[in-house]
Amino acid sequence: MFDTIRDRISQAFGGLRGKKVISESVLENTLRQVRRALLEADVALPVAKEFISLVKARASQADVLTSLTPDQTILTIVHEELTNVIGRSNVPLDLKGPKPSIILIAGLQGSGKTTTAAKLAKLLATQDQKKVMLASVDVYRPAAIDQLRTHAELIGVDFFEPNLRKHPVVIAKSAVKKAVKNVSDVIILDTAGRLHVDSAMMNELKRIARAVKPTETLFVIDAMIGQDAVNSAAEFNSALDLTGVVVTKLDSDTRGGALLSVRHVTGKPVKFIGVGEHVDAIEHFHPDRIASRILGMGDILSIIESAQQKADQQKAKKLEQKLRKGRRMDLSDYRDQMMMTQDMGGIANIAKLLPGMPTNAMPHLNNAESEVRREIAIINSMTPHERRFPSIIRGSRRVRISTGAGVASRDVNQLLRKFDKLQRMTKKMTRKKGKMKNMPGMNQMPDMEDLMSKLRMR
Repeated sequence: MFDTIRDRISQAFGGLRGKKVISESVLENTLRQVRRALLEADVALPVAKEFISLVKARASQADVLTSLTPDQTILTIVHEELTNVIGRSNVPLDLKGPKPSIILIAGLQGSGKTTTAAKLAKLLATQDQKKVMLASVDVYRPAAIDQLRTHAELIGVDFFEPNLRKHPVVIAKSAVKKAVKNVSDVIILDTAGRLHVDSAMMNELKRIARAVKPTETLFVIDAMIGQDAVNSAAEFNSALDLTGVVVTKLDSDTRGGALLSVRHVTGKPVKFIGVGEHVDAIEHFHPDRIASRILGMGDILSIIESAQQKADQQKAKKLEQKLRKGRRMDLSDYRDQMMMTQDMGGIANIAKLLPGMPTNAMPHLNNAESEVRREIAIINSMTPHERRFPSIIRGSRRVRISTGAGVASRDVNQLLRKFDKLQRMTKKMTRKKGKMKNMPGMNQMPDMEDLMSKLRMR
């Protein structure tokens, strides 16, 4: 996500780093490179021009160019203006008022509407504890209805079975009546898409919207289409009373032009972004965090939120209590920690959100991902007793484990050596922490494990 534009902007700011004084000509050259990077990322020309103009007006001031850290000051200005361009702050769904709240999903065919409907249903059901119903009015593509029905069954939400002989407007009204009868908190209506915008499509959407009066009307765009997606968003916005936008397939798009342009073109906020095909792969859109990712400043808050939502909090707390009591971590604990990183998207995806992580490090992290999967397979091939007491693994045990995991014996040896080193390091850190707590005044210092525990409980 944003790999291309992040690399180009990083190169542009490379000439500013460490300079005590920045001349106007150097600033002009840097902003020219940033503008080129934005246009190559398929950002709309008016958006790029306005952004550069705003940054230049603020950064050209004498107190900025001659400040103690002009490079950091200019980067802060760029971050602030980039955040303003894409939305300033997160805009949540408006689910207040009479129940059920009605969310209408619109967009072109292939943009990911049906999957987005399912993702939103899962998000609302799990994070907000809402009773959700899914419904489709796409009578032209029975496969889309089958897909939505399957998703509803998998994520455990209600599904309205449409009568395909009825008009989409009639189906929509019947679905809302069913949601009222079921005492649903939210109903999500997936509408039909077309390969291109046409009058018949727009008229049908208008009639559905007038009939059900949706609380939210979300337009779904495919980030990989780039500027064409933004143009279609503008057409939909002129026909419908859009309340927000969902940008999908950002995990496959290295440019990010559609995301950076859509708010400026439509005047509507981006509310969610799709970051994968899995039903959990959707995120609330936070403009400041996205700006930080684009500028290579990382996104620690998203890592924390991912840990809170996707990691097994019970297992994490159990391991924390175990280490507090001075007991050693065993291979089952080690495997659980690795599986948690996989639940959060894997080492490579987490690393992308760390500040200053270079793009050229990604191939090495992808190799680390393969190693994690191999180590999990090795540990799964062990008996519970062997996981608890890995020192007994020798000879025939090692051969049996490697055969069961489909790896070489040296891979088992490598894991055992790595784990032994980790255990010794953990023991040393625990002992050092205990000594520090006995030092005068150290009992007033915050306990990092307590802080992390409280963070998980937020």
